[in-house]
Amino acid sequence: GCGGRGGGLGAGMGAAAAQAAVRVVRCRGLPVLRMLRLEEALLRKGSGCWALVNDGAPEPTVVLGISGKPREMLEEAAVAAAGVRVLRRFSGGGTVVADADTVFVSLIMDQAAVASVPAFPRPLMEWSEGMYRPLFGPHAPAGAPFSLTETDYVYGRRKFGGNAQAITRGRWCHHTSFLWDYRPELMRLLKYPPKTPEYRRGRAHRDFVGRLRDVLPSRQTLVDGGPWALEQAGFRLEEARLEEAEALLDLPHLRSTRELEAVVRGDEGVAYEKMKP
Repeated sequence: GCGGRGGGLGAGMGAAAAQAAVRVVRCRGLPVLRMLRLEEALLRKGSGCWALVNDGAPEPTVVLGISGKPREMLEEAAVAAAGVRVLRRFSGGGTVVADADTVFVSLIMDQAAVASVPAFPRPLMEWSEGMYRPLFGPHAPAGAPFSLTETDYVYGRRKFGGNAQAITRGRWCHHTSFLWDYRPELMRLLKYPPKTPEYRRGRAHRDFVGRLRDVLPSRQTLVDGGPWALEQAGFRLEEARLEEAEALLDLPHLRSTRELEAVVRGDEGVAYEKMKP
């Protein structure tokens, strides 16, 4: 279910300076493919600033970055046996496996609304770190401060949020999958990737990722936290309905978000190299 829901963390916290408006769409259990297609439409055809919050994927889903190669990233036979859907999104970045305990926060912004930040990956990542600091900084465990490390949000050396970006003329998308919790058996569907962040240093998933449920006071703190942090940064929130945003899907635009299907290749076993229509 999606729709406007006021209040939450930001209610009564002193109005932020009136700045650009951000339209907030709050969803629960929106399928990841539908979510990504909407984000791509908002980036390519939308106007103004949008924040999409999706509390949990309705089914386990693997999402590759636009240039991610399934053979390098996935235990393909295990993914097929588990019946987990495989998507390729429109943004860069690495591979994630999402489920009901993944909370997605996606910012689709007009560059003019954050004009002081150059529209390049590193400056946008660093802007996002500052934007999220009031949310995550105060809850940091002793000796494990919140930071952006390479392209991940971490407490100390444990990753709890993976980021990806897409940048077009005058607009950009910065989206994050936050781990409220995770299931080790789903993490085992991912291979140790050929390129990893320096700070990972060969660690297996269980030693590398952390659960926000161990740190934040409640899941709702996380679900409401993205819009709340935007408000603290001076943006004006306007609640919006999913249907308003999805009206853009019918407009012609580049659609690079696709579902991949498994093809059985004789001796080679299963390969995810065919796009579903």
